[in-house]
Amino acid sequence: MNPSDWLDTGCRPPQRLPGSVDAALAYLAHALGHPLYLRWSLSALKRGCPSLADAKREHPAVFALLLEHDTAIEYWERGRLKVVPEAAAPSATVVLERILRQHRRRFRPSAADAAPDGARLPAVITPDAALLPGGVEAAWLARAGRFANPVALTNTLGVADDAQAVRLFLRERASHSPHTLRAYVTELRRLAAWCTCERLGPFSDLTRQDLMGYRDVLQAPQADATGNVRRAAPATVSRALAAISSLFAWWHRTGYLTVNPAEGLAAGRRARMTWTPVRFLPAAALAHCDAVAGGDAPTDIPSAVWARRRAIWTLYRFAGVRLAELEWHEDLALPHIDVDEARQWTLHVLGKGHRPRAIPLPAACLPALRAYRRAVGLPANPPADERLPLIHSERGRALGVSGLYDEVRAVFALAAMRVPSEDSAMRAALARASTHWLRHGYARTLVVDHRVPLPVAQALLGHASVQTTAAYARADISQLRAFVEGSFPEKA
Repeated sequence: MNPSDWLDTGCRPPQRLPGSVDAALAYLAHALGHPLYLRWSLSALKRGCPSLADAKREHPAVFALLLEHDTAIEYWERGRLKVVPEAAAPSATVVLERILRQHRRRFRPSAADAAPDGARLPAVITPDAALLPGGVEAAWLARAGRFANPVALTNTLGVADDAQAVRLFLRERASHSPHTLRAYVTELRRLAAWCTCERLGPFSDLTRQDLMGYRDVLQAPQADATGNVRRAAPATVSRALAAISSLFAWWHRTGYLTVNPAEGLAAGRRARMTWTPVRFLPAAALAHCDAVAGGDAPTDIPSAVWARRRAIWTLYRFAGVRLAELEWHEDLALPHIDVDEARQWTLHVLGKGHRPRAIPLPAACLPALRAYRRAVGLPANPPADERLPLIHSERGRALGVSGLYDEVRAVFALAAMRVPSEDSAMRAALARASTHWLRHGYARTLVVDHRVPLPVAQALLGHASVQTTAAYARADISQLRAFVEGSFPEKA
């Protein structure tokens, strides 16, 4: 493989990896915060430590292996460092490929063929990325259709073709979030592939009838590779149409289009009002997971690792944060915990849209968090001037998003193993669950179980719209019935 064919999309602008395997591994080690591939010998060990006694204390596994072998390889695999003799170690190229696959959300190849149906995500996601899937000529987008505005006085974008107009749209509307950018690029590629197949386009040439036909295609049942006929989920169709509608509405608003053929194509506000979260764990399953996470460490898991896993589970379970909100931001020193004079803890995170948010932590969180801090050599209560990662990796650095996700999934997996064999439904639910299921459960506990006012729940969850928070109130008809019965009691 050629490492320079890969881009680091976690920085702005995206940066190409170094050309050599060793340099690429060094770059990834710096970016991820832990070593990935180290070749050890006694001379190398002596160079990094003042004495052999210090080397034995700082690298005990490496030191023990070098007593029997000339060289040893320390490499990253499955979330931890392993040390083996050089003859038994995988090559540096193999380790590099594994790391890139494990972190495919961040590191992407700079060029990849996409299927004409738009099923694959674009390899490079930047506001200036080429939008077209494989098999579509660049000239298809680099032109203007019948609805493009040729009058410079009213065309505030100052561009004359769809390719430039799309780049400006992505730069303004999606550059703040790689996830939003990825979603927009995916849907625009899908639409471009359909237009090419139907001999339509470019985008500024599509009529309302064309877009309605595309909507019908999205909603129609499709046969997969195995021959099974499946229909796209309503939420998937809604997201696709919302992305397309956003593009045309922005173009019309900025004067690039004379009309907006996508007006009313997506439900927009109505889709938000009818959205209902469905990824919940039953109360019994959550209680079972809490009991597993609160119990003793399994015999095959070190106590320090178990303490960290319990702390991560506790934060996602009782703070309702999104997965990425526990990722460490060095420049902002977030997330961090404040302890007030009453010894109450408040979690500060960087929420969606780069909005900071403060979340009071319940007392149920504190024992697990204090135990974890003591396990890593920190005081039980965070001092006011502490600027350290909230969760550390085994090497003492900040644990990334993938590591956080794996720790929560490990709790779900352990809980599933301890479910009685006859309870197949709970076992299946735990197998599908993720960190966001815990966020849904936190929201439902606030809104449905304890009837917290919607503006308060919205602030705790970090929702941009109170309508999103209100969706949880529609998730349980029994609670709505209790409200109605309490408001209009039966007369004696």
